[in-house]
Amino acid sequence: MRGGAVGLAAGTALLAAVSSGCAGSSGTDGEGRPASTATAATNGAAARTAASGGTIGAAGSACELPVSFDIAKQWKVKGIDAEAELSKTSNDSGGGLSGDLADAFLRQGPVTTACEIDAKPAGNIGFLRVWTGRPGGPGARSALREFVAAEDGVSEEKYHSFRTSGGVAGVEVEYLYTSKLLDETKKETALAVGTPDGPVVLHLGGMDTEEHEEMRPAYELAKQTLRVR
Repeated sequence: MRGGAVGLAAGTALLAAVSSGCAGSSGTDGEGRPASTATAATNGAAARTAASGGTIGAAGSACELPVSFDIAKQWKVKGIDAEAELSKTSNDSGGGLSGDLADAFLRQGPVTTACEIDAKPAGNIGFLRVWTGRPGGPGARSALREFVAAEDGVSEEKYHSFRTSGGVAGVEVEYLYTSKLLDETKKETALAVGTPDGPVVLHLGGMDTEEHEEMRPAYELAKQTLRVR
């Protein structure tokens, strides 16, 4: 399973060609575990954030989500109806391959992609993607572990709890991803929070580790302004 820096638009072109704890609690990570304030200071409030270019997540915004957060200036937002895309490809008379490819692009572990935020207009190659689960699904920690486990080529995972300045608690992971095709290793980061509507995962990839680090302030902006709706 791979949902890294490859754009969903490219995946769509390829197809045509061939949990549920609420993380609003300020003291837990979405599954009742205490959030580490020391870790939050190191990986959250103290981290450099990008300038805000607006907020998404609310009804009527470019992506309607169980959470809301700020996006960096010039990043381009695209909402994705994963269930509709999967239903469309499953009914494709061209065979099962398109459905398998759609599933690979749109699902990862217990969540499906709901929003894609493209860094290219801001000068970087990569995406911040939002993945959502179903009500009654796994809590934040379990959802994040299942999300990472579904991605081939992962190593050196480091999990920790965090709490934003606004009091939202969750779980974050930093890890290395090795592409078998390109024989290259790069850094990736993701977080998960629980909401009444199911788990939400934010994932930051990038073409390589350098791109990832250059985009990290946009990820930190999203993380620190995250609110459960």
